[in-house]
Amino acid sequence: MKKLLLILSIGLLWCDVGLAKKLVKLPKDTSSGFKKVHKSLTGKYYKDYGMQVVDKKDGHPVRAGNKSIRFEVRSGDCGSDPDGWSDCKNDRERHELTVGGKKDLMSKGEYWFSWSVYFPEEHQNLYPLSNNYGQFHQRKGEPVFMFKERKYSYSVVKTIGEDDYEERKLVGKNVMPGKWHDILVHAKWSKKKDGFFKVWINNELKYDYKGPTKTKQYVYYKFGVYRTGISRYLNYKNLDGIEKCFEEKGYTTEEYTTFYKFQGNKYPGHNNSIKLYNKCKDYYQNTDVPTTIVYFDEVRKGKKKEKVGIIK
Repeated sequence: MKKLLLILSIGLLWCDVGLAKKLVKLPKDTSSGFKKVHKSLTGKYYKDYGMQVVDKKDGHPVRAGNKSIRFEVRSGDCGSDPDGWSDCKNDRERHELTVGGKKDLMSKGEYWFSWSVYFPEEHQNLYPLSNNYGQFHQRKGEPVFMFKERKYSYSVVKTIGEDDYEERKLVGKNVMPGKWHDILVHAKWSKKKDGFFKVWINNELKYDYKGPTKTKQYVYYKFGVYRTGISRYLNYKNLDGIEKCFEEKGYTTEEYTTFYKFQGNKYPGHNNSIKLYNKCKDYYQNTDVPTTIVYFDEVRKGKKKEKVGIIK
């Protein structure tokens, strides 16, 4: 019995150590209102450059104070979760921070959030790859609001249920890089029509949604860089390789339709893109997806607007 208790104690100790490695303590200079923050990739998948707290004395952009949070995703930055999910197998890459601990979960009521985001001057729009720079996700469910870079803009995307989809432009593509943009969100989490989700950009109201804001019990916040559709970018950059692949291997109607959509700069479908990539990748030039870098600062959460420290 003593041996069994010893083994259990060691096992629990290792679990605590594993969890401790995932947790991140952000300085109040950059973040407030969150109890526990952890990395999206851990262990062998996590890269030191993926998330760093940086200082303006070292030449990094900072919105207020002395520090900011820098995210970087390079080609191949993907991994697997303990529950079996794999970014690598699902055409995704990321370095994010997740605020999903028990005390950070939101079930109902009103909340205020703020953050400032900075895209370096050399930032590239990687369409048709989708770059996600923050999301309100549901526990045991899908995201409900995402902040994505689309073809022409930084946008908020609403996905409440399977059929309730909406996009709204927040910041134009040409004015995104080289300056800080301040985001303020006021949300009421509810499955009923009394819910709402409002977004201000640089003190201007850009999005005002009223209605259900969730379908599951709990909502939590994630931010950083989450890239979806790696194969879409690689396919798009290798249209000549796809044509050669079709000449030698032939093609189905579905495959040609996917190729035709790439030619026309249209969305080809996530699974269709993966299938086309797997069929034709041996005909492609050696293409890496460019690195994505973004800075966050003043990332705050509170029950009242005054608590999120809005910068004027």
